[in-house]
Amino acid sequence: MYQIDRIRLIPPIANETEQIRKAVAKRIRVDAKILTDVTIVKRSLDARKKPELKYSYTVAFDLPDKKTAQKLLKKDAKGQSEIRLYEPKDYPLPEAGICLNSESERPIVVGSGPAGLFCAYVLAKAGMRPKILERGKSVEERTKTVEAFWQGGVLDPDTNVQFGEGGAGTFSDGKLNTQVSDKTGLHTLVLRLFVEYGAPEDILYVNKPHIGTNVLKEVVKNLRTAMEQMGAEYFFETTFVRPLSRDNRISGAEIRTKDGRTEMWETKQLILCTGHSARDTFRNLYEAGIAMESKAFAVGYRVQHLQSRIDLSQYGEGFEKKKLPAADYKLTTRVSSGRGVYSFCMCPGGYVVNASSEEGRLAVNGMSYRDRGSKNANSAIVVTVDQGIFGNGLFDGMHFQERMEAQAYLAGQGCIPIECLADFRERRNDVSPNGIEPQIRGIWKYASLGGILPKALEEDVIEAFPAFGRMIEGFDDGDALLAGVESRTSSPIRIMRDANGHSSLLGLYPCGEGAGYAGGITSAAMDGIRTAEKVLQGC
Repeated sequence: MYQIDRIRLIPPIANETEQIRKAVAKRIRVDAKILTDVTIVKRSLDARKKPELKYSYTVAFDLPDKKTAQKLLKKDAKGQSEIRLYEPKDYPLPEAGICLNSESERPIVVGSGPAGLFCAYVLAKAGMRPKILERGKSVEERTKTVEAFWQGGVLDPDTNVQFGEGGAGTFSDGKLNTQVSDKTGLHTLVLRLFVEYGAPEDILYVNKPHIGTNVLKEVVKNLRTAMEQMGAEYFFETTFVRPLSRDNRISGAEIRTKDGRTEMWETKQLILCTGHSARDTFRNLYEAGIAMESKAFAVGYRVQHLQSRIDLSQYGEGFEKKKLPAADYKLTTRVSSGRGVYSFCMCPGGYVVNASSEEGRLAVNGMSYRDRGSKNANSAIVVTVDQGIFGNGLFDGMHFQERMEAQAYLAGQGCIPIECLADFRERRNDVSPNGIEPQIRGIWKYASLGGILPKALEEDVIEAFPAFGRMIEGFDDGDALLAGVESRTSSPIRIMRDANGHSSLLGLYPCGEGAGYAGGITSAAMDGIRTAEKVLQGC
């Protein structure tokens, strides 16, 4: 197999593979009929010369004519060649073969978000028959519970947008891009596993892959079925309370069952993949003497704009005829306070959702379906905060989040409070429906967002909008709609671990975003796989 870069096609594109085949053949001057196994390795959209947009491809293919191939592989005076050998990264998973001698040798994985899912998958594949504890419901039942809450029902503190099978990412955009380096092919492995269990194949090559919450639910369910066939066992509505230890080594877990009973389960390996919102777990770990530290995170609001406005700015005139995906953006600036303000978790064609998990507190997030078909774009506009803002105590960042969420709950009287940008920056008391039409999952109402964040952070966000308006035309128009509060961008706590993956208690493995070692679906899944490997190495 060979690889060629910078194959460009102008949208709209019909019969993509055939057009690519012809473009490759034209470039290397061969008959298109002799090219076989034509495969897209990477695709990105070049929008630098709007409105003249082009898709740019890296393509793998086979060329039976080896003489022609050798000629094309030969480097010129500048050390360049027309094609090169295609060398896909292959990250090997462990083969089955571990035989357990007792029930206590089965590892317990706490949490079934991306980190827990992929960690448990690797352990199951190796023959470890892991037990997966999930405080929330299965994804099918969880979806019903969340939809009922969004319609005005009562919040279930154990099954919501944060907790339940699939983790917080299940009710999100399902973005799979990551800034983690993929020198070994681990990122590619994660994407391939997603495809194997139901995700569309284009996530393997598009520049910013996403699944969408509707497809992600099916992938999560399919992964569960596969793991159960490998001997894994799920325990839904079962809450991890605290670790049990003997001689500074994990010996088991105290758990609370669905019917409220407390049980003690034996294990030699306990993997914590609890997510960034398990505040009760952080407190219990502290009482158990597990070493932790506070860490920086970011807070702010979620902003909505018309998706057509973002498309026009990013793609230029005539974008409607080119059958392009809903445009995204990534914005960052530094304001006069010295703090950074940036967009986070941008959802093209998405919805703002009520992502609360505690009574009397309200948090929002962004979500989209596979088609990204909502008429609004949304993203978090957040400010980085650290100990200088929230304090030096271990739980000061968590308490800071809790206070803001309580203020947001009061502002909206239990509903998501929303306010147009013009009213927010002028600090008007006569809050009115002057913004765009909200696209929200959950009950909402117009209310002042003032006082949810500390005044200095409010001013940072207000100052950032004109800078963003210079990057995307219309971004700072007064009809943009803000919702609060975006408080859970990442975990406020890091659970310390050593080079072998152990916490300060041997056999207790902190993992994923909640433990402070990941920043999204893909990086959490990758951390889950690495942690599983460390567990297997210690067996």
